[in-house]
Amino acid sequence: MLKKSLNHMIDIKPSRVSLGGVSIGAEKLKIGELAKLTGLTKRTIDYYTNIGLLEAERSTSNYRFYDRSCIEKIEYIEKCKKRNQSLEEIKKSLQEKEAEEIDILELRLKMKGLEKELNQVLDQKGDKDAQDLLKKGLSKESFSLIQSLLLLLH
Repeated sequence: MLKKSLNHMIDIKPSRVSLGGVSIGAEKLKIGELAKLTGLTKRTIDYYTNIGLLEAERSTSNYRFYDRSCIEKIEYIEKCKKRNQSLEEIKKSLQEKEAEEIDILELRLKMKGLEKELNQVLDQKGDKDAQDLLKKGLSKESFSLIQSLLLLLH
């Protein structure tokens, strides 16, 4: 919400950054640009960075550049502050959220591997009963994981 309204009011062109002569790829925001987009001061963003709430990449000239995901993090931080959460609690919450996202990514990779394994079994066995194919072709771990995922989806 904050991001949408501020993006319309402020026309900021993010900087393309290169670290050690290598382009980072995604457009990055300087601290002042991030401050304008979020309504925070540069000093607050600097403080959040120093205590580990935000992460910045350093350029060869030692400028800090922030990923656009920092806008969402700042929105989350400000919502938590309005609920009277301490910065330490917010930091812990952000770390848990990031760990969950990593777990989800790992699960998606595992699911892709299982899907590939399942397709190989189906290709080898033709159109026989699906349960028999799963039991014969997949490892016990894979079969258990698929059953667990199906339970979670329902």
